[in-house]
Amino acid sequence: MPLQLRRLPPHTAVTIDAPARLHLGFLDPNASLGRAFGSLGLVIDTQGTRLEARHAEREQIGGAVSDADRVRIAHCLARLQAAYGPAPVAIDVTHMPRAHTGLGSGTQLALAVGTAFVRLLGHPASSAELAALLGRGARSGIGILGFDAGGLLLDGGPAGMHQRGVPPLLARQPFPDEWRVLLVSDHAREGLHGAEERRALASLAPFPQHLAAHLCHLVLMRILPGAAERDFAPFAQGLTELQQIIGEYFASAQGGVFASPDVERVLRAVAAERAVGLGQTSWGPTGFAIVASASDAEHALSTAREAARALPHIECTVVTGRNSGAAIRCAGAHARRSDAA
Repeated sequence: MPLQLRRLPPHTAVTIDAPARLHLGFLDPNASLGRAFGSLGLVIDTQGTRLEARHAEREQIGGAVSDADRVRIAHCLARLQAAYGPAPVAIDVTHMPRAHTGLGSGTQLALAVGTAFVRLLGHPASSAELAALLGRGARSGIGILGFDAGGLLLDGGPAGMHQRGVPPLLARQPFPDEWRVLLVSDHAREGLHGAEERRALASLAPFPQHLAAHLCHLVLMRILPGAAERDFAPFAQGLTELQQIIGEYFASAQGGVFASPDVERVLRAVAAERAVGLGQTSWGPTGFAIVASASDAEHALSTAREAARALPHIECTVVTGRNSGAAIRCAGAHARRSDAA
């Protein structure tokens, strides 16, 4: 039955720019301290998803989408129509990152489609409500919270291993403007997802309680304070240590501390020359090296490209953090306006 909700003014077209995110690591993958997962993450300024939705006589899905993405969008629309009532819309995707590379493209796409749909119909709905409806946020809330706020984020994990609901936001720090992120991507690989991801998680041994406690300490006493005080050294050291511990835990499932040996090789070359916060986002294959300045980023990029010179499937780029969430632009029948989510 369609949800009966207070209506807002409907719009004729809605454009969504949803930011990508880096998942920087779990604090407690299997609740050894009583609460599962808990995630640290960073919203970045590129590699996001942009789409436009408008009313249409029949459902249309077009633009820069693969067949698999088209199926995902159709699945989202079916759930939205079941909840809010039938309403044919046309979705046109301008750009989105390649799926299963650690940038949160699935959550970006679902929230962008969901937000555009409810804005077109004039229904109020939060990102958390849309995420629950569309099956996002079962383990990490970083993509959902980042859609709303941006920045460096810490969530508290779901209330239980098998419970629904977006993990609560525990902390948000603006990412320092001067810091940069080198991304190293392997276009020949995909990160684990779907049934393979579930099997991989089920195959892992229990996460040691003392390591979960240590990761919590690293986040609360080194990484977040480092970002808050723009003190790069403790931030980078804490993040690299967290990533090494988590990478070793997931190594049996993904083939090593990094899912892509070539990404690891390039990033290790960068880390040998300067202080960085080193790691892999989610299941990869995208890795990252956070550096303290634009100048450091230029040198890191040069080193990375030299290390990847004989690896055409490896792409190296520099991005910045993003301290705002999705940009939402709505067009009405007689006027245009801009909203920020």
